[in-house]
Amino acid sequence: MFSNRRPLLTARLRMDAEREPCMPCEIIKDRLYFCTLRTRPRSNAATHYYCVDEEFQYENFYADFGPLNLAMLYRYCRKLNRKLKASTLAKKKIIHYTSFDSRKRANAACLIGSYAIIYQRRSPEEMYKLVTLGQLPYLPFRDASIGGCMFHLSLLDVFQSVQKAVQFGFLDFSQFDVEEYEHYEKVENGDLNWIVPGKLLAFSGPHNRSRIENGYPLHAPESYFDYFRSHQVTTVVRLNRKTYEAKRFTDGGFEHKDMFFTDGSTPSDTIVKKFITVCESARGAIAVHCKAGLGRTGTLIGCYIMKHYKFTAAQAIAWIRLCRPGSVIGPQQHFLSEKQSWLWAEGERYAASCAREQEKDRISSVQSGLGAIMLSEKPADKPVEVAVGPLRQSQGDGLLKVKVSHATARVRGATTGSIKLSDMQPSHHQTTSSPFRVASAAAIQPLVSPLKLTKPTVSAPKRSKTPQVSSLKRSQPRIPSRVSVRTSSLVTANS
Repeated sequence: MFSNRRPLLTARLRMDAEREPCMPCEIIKDRLYFCTLRTRPRSNAATHYYCVDEEFQYENFYADFGPLNLAMLYRYCRKLNRKLKASTLAKKKIIHYTSFDSRKRANAACLIGSYAIIYQRRSPEEMYKLVTLGQLPYLPFRDASIGGCMFHLSLLDVFQSVQKAVQFGFLDFSQFDVEEYEHYEKVENGDLNWIVPGKLLAFSGPHNRSRIENGYPLHAPESYFDYFRSHQVTTVVRLNRKTYEAKRFTDGGFEHKDMFFTDGSTPSDTIVKKFITVCESARGAIAVHCKAGLGRTGTLIGCYIMKHYKFTAAQAIAWIRLCRPGSVIGPQQHFLSEKQSWLWAEGERYAASCAREQEKDRISSVQSGLGAIMLSEKPADKPVEVAVGPLRQSQGDGLLKVKVSHATARVRGATTGSIKLSDMQPSHHQTTSSPFRVASAAAIQPLVSPLKLTKPTVSAPKRSKTPQVSSLKRSQPRIPSRVSVRTSSLVTANS
């Protein structure tokens, strides 16, 4: 269908390339291209140009600039799928062009490369070679620390993390609820993100009571109960200093573990082992938090992913940042790199041990005819109460302040996802909440906006005897997507 037009298009692109130092790359043969241009081209009868540099923009903490989060990747893929299916564009070449802004250019290449990996089953290495061949070097992604960059993430790292997320069932855009994601990632609505769907949830730390402090919404433990119960969260892990009593969660029927280490630092081997053991033995999902739910939280979740799914350190960091931008900061990046071989070896030993136990159970089942032996659960560790020290400005405090400014800007911009005062009024006696991206104090009532419950699927644990506060809610009930996919059934194009 395109054979007669291909010489004309190739000539046009080569003319552009003569004016630009970058050659176009062909993503789908005779159909989809990616290129970098200095000037905005005009679409014509044979070609359709589009650019998303201004549509999808990263909200930085400091000098970080990407990669763009899962919601933006999803929206980009949906946009491109519609273009490829549109009858008005059926006979045209589709060209995604980007500018020479180094940050926007890296994010644009990341979007189209990830699209090809998810929908076209292309390998990360193939896409990396394709988007870099004949191109100017791409600016590597960096962390959200204030100082200079100590650790770089390449496009290949991101591509490989996307491929592994699809492989292990973390990512399935046919089941992804973008509105759910965008609602709960905001500070005023919970600031929570699933990293390993159904297993590990990252969120910022609760406080002793729900209130607005310096423009930042704080949530009491009870604010999270309904959400956690409806999404099978059974264990809460706290990594920062005590800002609430652990008994508040345990009285609500949740296990609570304390594993404190200093803000901005790295955990000891003892803490890493204890955290992974808790994750392996938990009967449901684990909700992990520190101050902002980014540095310490992302680091320990990264350790679990590396042990059980054999992600490299860079791949684990890339995936966690796609889910929750700003995660894993400064020396924590090098820490994961240093622990990579050890975590992989631990993962191999764990898998071998599980295989031996399964074989023993199988043999015992055959011999006894009574079915598999149920191993008794290990008694829960006694919660460790961490003494409260003097308050000080920390890395987590700084990151939370940046989130406040982002949310305030969103409220002033009156976007479609803006908060309504009516949504902020208490409507339930028990609440569900999680970290939030901030709105201004003027836009938020003393109780945080409620997380909306959808379909509770688990029996409610023992109800809390502590004072109850209103839940965080959504105007449209949705169940957070449990991204589960198999390698044999990669996502088909979304309409």
